[in-house]
Amino acid sequence: MTAWEIVLLAVGGILGGGINSIAGGGSLVVFPALLATGMSPLQANVTNSVGQWPGYLGAVVGFRPELRGQAHRVRQVAVASVVGSAVGCALLLSLPSAAFDAIVPALVLLAAAMLYFQPRLKKYAEARQAAKSGPEWELPLAVGLGAVYGGYFGGALGVILLGVLALVSPDTLRRNNALKSSISLVVSTVTVVAFALFGPVDWVAVAITAPAALLGGVLGARVARRIRDDVLRWVVIVLSVGVAIWLIVQAAS
Repeated sequence: MTAWEIVLLAVGGILGGGINSIAGGGSLVVFPALLATGMSPLQANVTNSVGQWPGYLGAVVGFRPELRGQAHRVRQVAVASVVGSAVGCALLLSLPSAAFDAIVPALVLLAAAMLYFQPRLKKYAEARQAAKSGPEWELPLAVGLGAVYGGYFGGALGVILLGVLALVSPDTLRRNNALKSSISLVVSTVTVVAFALFGPVDWVAVAITAPAALLGGVLGARVARRIRDDVLRWVVIVLSVGVAIWLIVQAAS
């Protein structure tokens, strides 16, 4: 690995961990950085999933004040998160790599679309918070489906989970963001175990991105109340669409 690639992955890890804490979508920064080092989409995906784990841990540490009083909700979604992510990992590891290469552009575009509609989802969440509506079973079911996505494709997991929580969780956005970080940590833990045992992980890249993501996660959680997430959101959207187009062109060539 060249010095330029090391710097690229380190910077990508810090930015990815920070973006995941603030709004979600940070994996879409690390994913193209890994592709730029010459990895296949499948290897970049599993390496990205493993390398992002410390960032989620850092986010949980940074969001400790917002997690107080949410132990019941964390327990409520923990099992669904484990089961869903395990299913996603099993699908990724059992299906042919060509299937992943074909679907990954659509998943990246889905994540970008979730980012685009994030403000509307926030307004919907605020309305549900005011109404205090939503049956108990909706939350674990929706989180479980989001975890399947996370196990199969780690890119923009936080964005997907924030969207899911906005739809089914009548709580404040700040508390949902903290809960999202806890769910992401559980999902990421399952993927780390599964991919470490059975996936084509590039451990050199993980050694670079993992500590960088941890630093970014802690710092990102601290600035989550101050940064203009609209600017950050559009940067990640444009990057995601560009990555998807690049993957489509690569698949067609």
